[in-house]
Amino acid sequence: MKIIIGAGNTRQDGWIATQENELNMLRRSDFERILGENKAEAFLAEHVWEHMTYEEGVLAAKNCYDFLKPGGYIRAAVPDKNFRNEWYQNMVKVGGNGDPNHPAYTHKIVYDYKTFKGVFETAGFTVELLEYCDENGDFHFKHWDEAGGKIGRSLRFDTRNKDGRLGMVSIIIDAGKRA
Repeated sequence: MKIIIGAGNTRQDGWIATQENELNMLRRSDFERILGENKAEAFLAEHVWEHMTYEEGVLAAKNCYDFLKPGGYIRAAVPDKNFRNEWYQNMVKVGGNGDPNHPAYTHKIVYDYKTFKGVFETAGFTVELLEYCDENGDFHFKHWDEAGGKIGRSLRFDTRNKDGRLGMVSIIIDAGKRA
């Protein structure tokens, strides 16, 4: 079983799309209700973790870890604090642009790659960075297979990235549970 957390309108073949009212990552009972005695093979969460505090993010990562099969993984993406783009940073900052109808209005944290990686390592995962900007704003990319969970706000799939210029990036990780 592969589950998209906070899917919004995202649908991918072979994945079960869930919304927060169906699977709130902070409630173990939601995982138990959806999975029963089963464990997930994979989770996918694109731009979900920034809507939780750091401490809630650790709890959510621990819940995902507990409900994953050994050898399973979560692919997760969040806005990148180190991306050097003023428009982007104003859009993704805590509270967003102040418009309560904008999704970023509920942002509680903006991660850099070290902090985001640390959330998952604290929960017991082994973390591989796939896309991120470092402290100098330099973008790093490691090829990843979209069959393992497509992230739309990524180098290859966001249409705002064109002509060799980055318009939208994310920190993207694969966090694995040891077999």
